[in-house]
Amino acid sequence: MRYQKYFFSILLLSLTFSCSDETDSNNAIVLNSSVKELINHTQEFKKEIYSFGNGIHVAVGYGIANSIMVEGIGGNIIIDASDSTFEAEIIYKQFKEINSNPIKAIIYTHNHGDHTFGTSYYYNLFDKKPDVIAHESTDYYVERIIGILNPIISKRSTRMFGTELPDEDVINVGIGPYLGVSQSPVGYIKPNITFKKELKLNIAGIDIELYHAPGETNDQLFVWLPQKKALMPGDNLYKTFPNLYTIRGTTHRDVKGWVESLDHMRSFNPQYLFPSHTKPLSGPQVLETLTIYRDAIQYVHDQTIRLINKGFYPDQIIEMIQLPENLSSSPFINEFYGTVRWSVKSIFNGYLGWFNGNISDLDPLSRFEEAKRFSAMVGGKEALFLELEKAIKNKDMQWALQISDQLIALDYKTKKTNKLRAQAAKSIAGESSNPNKRNYFLSAAYELDPNYKQSSLLPQTEAVLKEISVDMFFDILAVRLNPEKVEPGEFRVCFSFTSGLKRSMTLRNSIAEISTLTSDCDIQVETDDQVFKEMLAGIRNPIFTVTSGKVNTNGNATSFLSFLKKFSDS
Repeated sequence: MRYQKYFFSILLLSLTFSCSDETDSNNAIVLNSSVKELINHTQEFKKEIYSFGNGIHVAVGYGIANSIMVEGIGGNIIIDASDSTFEAEIIYKQFKEINSNPIKAIIYTHNHGDHTFGTSYYYNLFDKKPDVIAHESTDYYVERIIGILNPIISKRSTRMFGTELPDEDVINVGIGPYLGVSQSPVGYIKPNITFKKELKLNIAGIDIELYHAPGETNDQLFVWLPQKKALMPGDNLYKTFPNLYTIRGTTHRDVKGWVESLDHMRSFNPQYLFPSHTKPLSGPQVLETLTIYRDAIQYVHDQTIRLINKGFYPDQIIEMIQLPENLSSSPFINEFYGTVRWSVKSIFNGYLGWFNGNISDLDPLSRFEEAKRFSAMVGGKEALFLELEKAIKNKDMQWALQISDQLIALDYKTKKTNKLRAQAAKSIAGESSNPNKRNYFLSAAYELDPNYKQSSLLPQTEAVLKEISVDMFFDILAVRLNPEKVEPGEFRVCFSFTSGLKRSMTLRNSIAEISTLTSDCDIQVETDDQVFKEMLAGIRNPIFTVTSGKVNTNGNATSFLSFLKKFSDS
């Protein structure tokens, strides 16, 4: 497994980087001090169960996210269930040695898979199922990621966390040693208790207060245990500058709201801090850390807005904002996950949208047209290719990447261009101390190999499909409609499910309208909810499923299968 090779990889890297600011034998990678800082940061994820004698225990280093157990009377509480059932099982063996009482409740601090995908392991251990508690919007965001955006989010997450890279290339992922979601089937369980603003309850004799706390996610919550003066901030704080924007792709993160959420936490004056990533804290350091963290976020937010109002563009602002020494010197502000530069761009976009205000960027030339004119300006395609080789030779790697963009758009010497592009990406990655950037660039280089084969980060199983609504699958179908396969006119397929749910999909004007309308149907389909989901997910063969009668098309099997083909590019 990846974890077994993990510390060997770190040892190897440590030896490789033992000489400061030198280059390797190929003169490709600068071995700078910031990369060595990232290697040292790995100690933050030493596999260990941390306990403070107050009945709270934190599993650190077992995958990317921590899992927390709170001991109660006759039962325990799990806060965040780790990134896989594989990791959950390993963690629970450790927890069970401390206290073997049954799990009474599982609390999600937010929707991300590294906090929710291990849940089914705990859930299936007991005949009396534990409550699963989360914000009211958590399930929506889980479905959104697993649903319409799954292909691109999975691809970009794979790059960002380096899940397809050789183990020796992954130093760490900034907030944990590695991402383990692909180690086992997705174990997400829908919450059965939700709330909007706050929820106070007693579980196994423990008073628990849950508060909605938008920050890294819109559904984020924090857990406050008043009897123990203990705070679980979820992903609103970890030992690195926060991901105010994530390069894997996300909805806009409310930066100002993030600050307000941290202020809410500070108001309780907690004595113990148990983040969902990195090590726990106790004593005066807790409030100090919460304060320095929120101040760093506010600084970037306020200074970005100040410069926006002066009329500067994002590419200008990123060069103008640097954290002051009293903030940047904090070990909790090292850019091992988020960066100030990416945050600035996201804040700009969140307030003003994608248009930066520069008229030349409103409706620019196509990439191909720009590349054609750029190549003509430098003396033709071959001259442009020579500039790429020159940039590589001079170790001007970012410029090399940008030149390769032009050559790829022109489809000129693509094989050789891709080889040089991969070289540039590897070199930039090797110099980067930000794991997200490092892994993304290395992964992008790896994908340029002609022998590259993509793997699935989130393989869908029968179990996870049971937790996903049928409506999400209709949304997936709508965004996968191939307009070239839609004939003129209107065509309606109506669905009746064994659950009682009724939906229709109308093809019209090269779109698929989803509604509850069940009249004037060209095809009437009757089937079981789970069968339908498994068929669309590829677990069941559509032809066999239809012809076997699992999907009743009322004599229109051929037409229905033809209908399904319209949602494919093949």
